Amino acid sequence: MTHVNKHPRSRTTPAILAALTALTTAACSPAHETTATTPAPPPSAAHSTDGTPVDTCTDGDCEITVTTPVTLVFPGPDGITRATLSVTEVAANKIEYEVTSGNNRSETGASGPGQGCLTYLRVHGSGNSCGAFGPARPSPQPGAVVIQATTGTDGTALLHIVPPRES
Repeated sequence: MTHVNKHPRSRTTPAILAALTALTTAACSPAHETTATTPAPPPSAAHSTDGTPVDTCTDGDCEITVTTPVTLVFPGPDGITRATLSVTEVAANKIEYEVTSGNNRSETGASGPGQGCLTYLRVHGSGNSCGAFGPARPSPQPGAVVIQATTGTDGTALLHIVPPRES
């Protein structure tokens, strides 16, 4: 007498289920791939449009033309605290920036041909005045660092940092 299996799948089902479980587990487990990453090159020194390195402003007395966001660090109005001018946007006829020194913070910007802003940074506060400006350097003020940012039609901005005038 021959035995005929009426359910031929019953013997193969556990084997298939085991194989599917193994494949599913392997497919859903986190891959242990190693990716080689090359370190980023060290940042190069930032330069202005006219080739002037931005670190020339560290003495707090400079004129520089920029085309991209840049951060300048220089002496604050007391000559001890460091101040920071962070240009956040430069475009044709547009400049936006922020100045900080100690607990003081000033944020401003200008847009339009020949427009600009003056920021007066003092020990106990700061102020902004925006409007039409030419490329002339602002006058030094007693007890204040004067920052002037003027838009350019070609996507540049002219920055002046003027140290406090001796009283």
